Amino acid sequence: MSSTWIMVTLGLAGAEARFDPLILLLLALAIEGYVGEAAFIFRRVKHPIAIIGALIGFFDDKLNRDKRPELDRAIRGAMVVLIMVSLATALGVGVIWLTLHASYGWIVELALLVTMLAGRGLYDAVARVAAGLETGGLEGGRDAVRHIVGRDPNSLDAPAVGRAAIESLAENFSDAVVAPVFWYVLLGAPGILVYKTVNTMDSMIGHKTPRHRAFGFTAARLDDALNAIPARLSAVFIALAALFVPSTNPKAALRTAWRDAGKHRSFNAGWPEAAMAGALGLALAGPRTYLGGVVDDHWMGDGRARVNDRDIRRALYVYGVACLIVAGTVGAIAAVRLQL
Repeated sequence: MSSTWIMVTLGLAGAEARFDPLILLLLALAIEGYVGEAAFIFRRVKHPIAIIGALIGFFDDKLNRDKRPELDRAIRGAMVVLIMVSLATALGVGVIWLTLHASYGWIVELALLVTMLAGRGLYDAVARVAAGLETGGLEGGRDAVRHIVGRDPNSLDAPAVGRAAIESLAENFSDAVVAPVFWYVLLGAPGILVYKTVNTMDSMIGHKTPRHRAFGFTAARLDDALNAIPARLSAVFIALAALFVPSTNPKAALRTAWRDAGKHRSFNAGWPEAAMAGALGLALAGPRTYLGGVVDDHWMGDGRARVNDRDIRRALYVYGVACLIVAGTVGAIAAVRLQL
């Protein structure tokens, strides 16, 4: 099934697609890359992800009571996933219908796509860590990195701050860019909405804590499944980007991803992180201190672990080129489909 198939099917009900939906995706990538999270807009209206998060929080408060047995909480958590995925699918189908039937309905779909992408926001957040280390030293880096990682910033020295920033950049390249693009190309607006809904559920309730271990089990496993292909594609995009970035190694990116991805505690995050480590000649992951305790992970990569602000800038360079390659891939798919 593809986004084109969905639009053609809906078109049988009395409408025709005016253009390939991938053109909307390319426009959305360009707009989001320029304006980022558009905070000036969402200070006045609620961001769609915030609305999704509020609904998930409502279900968490109402259904995930400590007194209930774990099996009951697991069943309730699975019901929440079913409800949220159904709502996201219905909304996505409604957006497609509006695009096909209303003269300017495509503007709604374009706006939705922009809000579902977070490539520029991720770049800016990581760039602030590099700037913090450059201008404010260790304390400046710690203050900036606390906004993008869950580990205890007070436990980090300067190289650990740099590693945390690069790891977050690599991992979230998949979540913020590759996976949303992948699911939109495959399933259109319903695909990207379902993905972002599941990803938000995972970030809110998909933790292995006593409160959410059972309730968030289904959300966490579904998030793993939806990210399986995009995470591995992210490693490929990072390796391709390394072809165009000075002082990086595309072969090492692929080799390290293949060898070390499985060492990561996450089923998916190890792929882009290991690829970035290989591309930059660094060692990432390793033992880390979170607010809940120490995670004694293996190192990924054969390089040095003493990361500095210049390495963050190099990682941002790789990331920027990788985003351009993603956009170029979308454009190539659109061009091929126009010829069919």
